Amino acid sequence: MNSPADGMPKDGHCAIAGREALAAARLQLLAAARHRLALHLPLLGRDDYGNDAELAELKRVATSGRRAEIRILLHDPGSALRDGHRLIALSQRLSSAIQIRTPVEDVDRQCASAWLLADDGAYLFLPDAGRPQGRMALGDRAAQAPLQQQFDGIWERSVRASELQALDL
Repeated sequence: MNSPADGMPKDGHCAIAGREALAAARLQLLAAARHRLALHLPLLGRDDYGNDAELAELKRVATSGRRAEIRILLHDPGSALRDGHRLIALSQRLSSAIQIRTPVEDVDRQCASAWLLADDGAYLFLPDAGRPQGRMALGDRAAQAPLQQQFDGIWERSVRASELQALDL
């Protein structure tokens, strides 16, 4: 089984198994992104999107210019805020480029899959957000399209995570 740490196969696809391979895959996709990212996160663990390297790549994308856009669907933003997750702090500092919404419809809240989509057709998909097993691909728009379509549908039905807005008092 290939992992991002082992080197990406020529077709740009690989299976992900284990936390280290998952972290390497996330970082590889974040580093490859240019202006847009979409993240669907039923769960946001402390180590997910919170280390220095991942946050630096997220910040780079968020500050990449007028087309910069990071959209995050987060099922439990209150928990991430209470835990002091570093991704929340970054989103508060770069709120013009990083938007977070919360799914409200039951069908959307029951979706247990997690995924990261980049603007170049790259994706990371975990069928169960609680398990570090899934697949990734670099530059496969055909395989990414159904995930993007599902993300866009959930995004449209979701509400802004207003509890995450930074208060300037």
